[in-house]
Amino acid sequence: MVKFLKYMRGYLRIKVWGFSPERFMNLCSNREILLWDIEKDGDTYRMSLSLKSFYRLKSIVKKTGTRVAILERYGLPFLLPKLWKRKVFLAGLVFTLFFWMVSSLFIWDIRLVGNYQITQDSFDTFLKEQDIKIGMRKASLDIEKLEKEIRRVFTQVTWTSAKLSGTKLEINIKENDAPISVELPVETSGADLVCQYDGVIVSMIVRSGVPKVKIGDMVKQGDVLVEGSVPVYNEDTTIREYQYVQADADILLEHAMTVRESLPFDYIEKVYTGRTKTKYYLRVGEKKLELPQNSPFLVYDSLIKESCPLVFEKLGIPLSFGSYTYREYQNVECEYTLSQAETILSEKINTFLETLEEKGVQIIEKNVKIDTSDNMWVIDAGLLVRELVGSSVTIEPEADTVSETGEDINE
Repeated sequence: MVKFLKYMRGYLRIKVWGFSPERFMNLCSNREILLWDIEKDGDTYRMSLSLKSFYRLKSIVKKTGTRVAILERYGLPFLLPKLWKRKVFLAGLVFTLFFWMVSSLFIWDIRLVGNYQITQDSFDTFLKEQDIKIGMRKASLDIEKLEKEIRRVFTQVTWTSAKLSGTKLEINIKENDAPISVELPVETSGADLVCQYDGVIVSMIVRSGVPKVKIGDMVKQGDVLVEGSVPVYNEDTTIREYQYVQADADILLEHAMTVRESLPFDYIEKVYTGRTKTKYYLRVGEKKLELPQNSPFLVYDSLIKESCPLVFEKLGIPLSFGSYTYREYQNVECEYTLSQAETILSEKINTFLETLEEKGVQIIEKNVKIDTSDNMWVIDAGLLVRELVGSSVTIEPEADTVSETGEDINE
């Protein structure tokens, strides 16, 4: 606080030398002239004193036979004349302060916190219906009414709180997180497990159903692996009826798989000419202010850069500056070499294999061959893999009928 008062009143850093500088400082103390930051440099003393006190030194300097020189000037009284000469800077400073004061009267940011079931788009629509938007005056916002309307429109909201923090409106809500009861469908029929590929059974663990194959069997696509119709026998070992269950098993099948990827001989490459043009714009909220401009080049792409000054970001004011940089390029026809084609196609195959491994498929063998066909590079990968199989197929109970004597009619 003392430093601030000294700065507002202005103070000087002076140099004192001559016949008796020590007597000079004693007389200043007797006349209640405050000196601080006193430093001795040989026969010279450096010290600070207020601007008002400096004008009282004339008689003291004359009496002590010393000399005084001003080294530096500090404080507002020395700053204002400099600012007055720089009228453009002063006008900008006044405009900035005025802009901050006016901007603080409006809402420049609206944030919703705690929403999981309510989407941001639906809430934005609700705010528009309530005539609440970015750029509105804070005085025209009724927070209590807003909270009531949120609870009325969104029935899943059990608690809400809205508050103004500077130029930001923050809305916190809590939704009803009680578990939603879902009626699960009742299984009235069973299901078989059917094989999707041709191959050899490597391992098999059956949890429910009747297994129709065993380890080491060759199976084809469409073969039933595990039946979901479980026979119930009479005492005389005849079938009385069938009970239907959902067949469940872990069946590991070893089978062959072929993967093919292709790549055209020719491709189009962008070659930049080095010519560029830049267009600037100003974004205020959702509006973008920019000068109209025709297409700068026949063929081009563009880079967009946008930034918000730190001052506006801290105040929550949605004001940002950006630019479009248009870069001209030409489309040049090129051909892939054999090494380029091998690299690109190998990457495609490896990506596919990584996808298989993520799904739990074990790759036992891999045979890759690259060739040409119909103006294209073609890569064929022959794979030997092991993966879990078994597609669930619903059983039609009418297909399995048992006679009154306990004999299966279908037999």
